[in-house]
Amino acid sequence: MTINEVEQKMQKAIENMETRFLNVRAGRANPAMLNGIMVDYYGTPTPINTLASVNVPEAKQLFIKPFDRSILKDIERAINEANIGITPTNNGEVIILTVPDLTEETRRDYVKQVKAMAEDAKVALRNIRQDANNSVKREELPEDEEKAMLEDIQELINKYNKVVEEKAKIKEQELMQV
Repeated sequence: MTINEVEQKMQKAIENMETRFLNVRAGRANPAMLNGIMVDYYGTPTPINTLASVNVPEAKQLFIKPFDRSILKDIERAINEANIGITPTNNGEVIILTVPDLTEETRRDYVKQVKAMAEDAKVALRNIRQDANNSVKREELPEDEEKAMLEDIQELINKYNKVVEEKAKIKEQELMQV
């Protein structure tokens, strides 16, 4: 396993964490809130963003305008079943999601979730480091080369742990803003 491969795996772990962060809402409307919500469209589970345009007209509202108006009720049902904490409003043409203000307690719960996600990312990074270290040791390199590779891997994990901490801190600040 090369250093580049190790770094790519670590970058993927960071990207995964960032994707998970998107699902933690900060009291603002974000189309990513709808990721993972599937609508039963003619018997096929289909993501909302392929059936409708999703717009954010203002910070706390999300408009979902389906390409086919006959599926308004299906989209509304899927959002209700997804239990995202927002009740959709259907005006016959558009579904409107109004994001409620977060309470202090809810904000703290979200910060706990973010910390847990960051810790999961750090665990993933440690696992990647462990695999890389084992791979280097199996290659039976000269002692000085092996030591240099292990140090490079350790420098990478230190770098990516800092990235995890910075991104988690930014998300926590975003969540705690009123």
